Amino acid sequence: MPETSRIDVRGPRFAASLTAVLLLIATFLSLIGISTQRSRSFGWFAYQPLADAVYRPEEWAVSTAPLWARVVDPGFLLLLVIALLFVWGVVSPRTAPWGVLFRRVVQPRLAPPTEFEDPRPPRFAQGVGLFVTAVGLLLHLAGVPWALPIAAAMAFVAAFLNAVFGLCLGCQLYLLLQRAGLVGRRRPSAA
Repeated sequence: MPETSRIDVRGPRFAASLTAVLLLIATFLSLIGISTQRSRSFGWFAYQPLADAVYRPEEWAVSTAPLWARVVDPGFLLLLVIALLFVWGVVSPRTAPWGVLFRRVVQPRLAPPTEFEDPRPPRFAQGVGLFVTAVGLLLHLAGVPWALPIAAAMAFVAAFLNAVFGLCLGCQLYLLLQRAGLVGRRRPSAA
């Protein structure tokens, strides 16, 4: 079996840095968006029963908002863009924007790489990021309060740990699953 190509370890950390910035902005936007807001009401003291109105004091805005309002929420739109970048990183990592930017602009200005890694764990980590953000996006569309900021914050923490400390949680999960024999199995070569 041919040896797997190796990648410069600084590339995924650079991508994680840019992704962390975007995820921090998405977290902020989703915290001030409809996902965390309560439905507007005047309180129990001003409630006057109407024939066609039903009083619901504990309702969230995202649960009552129409689908189009959930879609145009700025936090949702930015997290959707980030999820699409994760898709790109999983499907075609060589052409993903952050990797291309690193190889063309940043890497030529750095010293030659001294550390290399297997590209499969970072690619798996992109898939984990996609899964987390996709769950948040789908739950937000379903009207679940706080789903969007929680998913964005979880993805931010993972990207931040990779960018600042070089700790890739998705890569660690890949290695754990590889040890369990669930991913990355190598076929025995015929001798």
